[in-house]
Amino acid sequence: MTAGYEPQGQGMRPLALKPRDRSGQAAPQVSDILRARILSLELVPGTVLSRVDLQAEFGLSSTPIREALQLLAGEGLVDIFPQHATLVAPIDLAQAKQTQFLRRSLELEIVRHLALAEDRAFLPALEESLKEQEFIASRKDLDRFMAADLAFHRQMYEAAGVPDLWPMLRRQTGHVDRIRRLHLPSAGKVEQILADHTALFAAIAARNAAGAQDVLRGHLSRSLSLTGEMRLQHPGYFRD
Repeated sequence: MTAGYEPQGQGMRPLALKPRDRSGQAAPQVSDILRARILSLELVPGTVLSRVDLQAEFGLSSTPIREALQLLAGEGLVDIFPQHATLVAPIDLAQAKQTQFLRRSLELEIVRHLALAEDRAFLPALEESLKEQEFIASRKDLDRFMAADLAFHRQMYEAAGVPDLWPMLRRQTGHVDRIRRLHLPSAGKVEQILADHTALFAAIAARNAAGAQDVLRGHLSRSLSLTGEMRLQHPGYFRD
């Protein structure tokens, strides 16, 4: 990493603590904030989400809070039990495996496309993203590192000309994202992600489509392969 490097913050936006307005757009904003807390495991599976407490925290009426929780329920991130409680949902392994299959299928084609692309204008931005990841990793900020990891992959969708596929995919990835977040503190995990991204960038830059696909296959499979061990460590976090 270049000495004195300071990240430019590509894809790194500070998370608002409260919705920006009190209009009809409040529910998606609250949903985004709660989703971030769930994916970072600040809100672990089984956590009770009190609507009264959320109304007080965000300064909103019951309607946008209810709508925000319904949005999260639609993604499988919360379980709503009418007249009883709303809980952060367990990690659904079956859903995680299906989402992983979808993401791997998409990104195998994306990295192949990028490796064979005539226009190489996207390479400097990917390289800058790698430097940012190194910088954040050196600070041992796991949540920011996870965000930078995702930003790197999002940039590849944008470079391949399919940016709309990224938000569509992200609405399905909450379960596998939490598995990755559980795995992230493991010794050597951050370094492995950096090594994978560096190798992936090198293969794309060298126009080695098969090599880029090989790196990606390994990169997207490691955390899910360790779910048995994670279940032993966090037995209440999962369901089949």
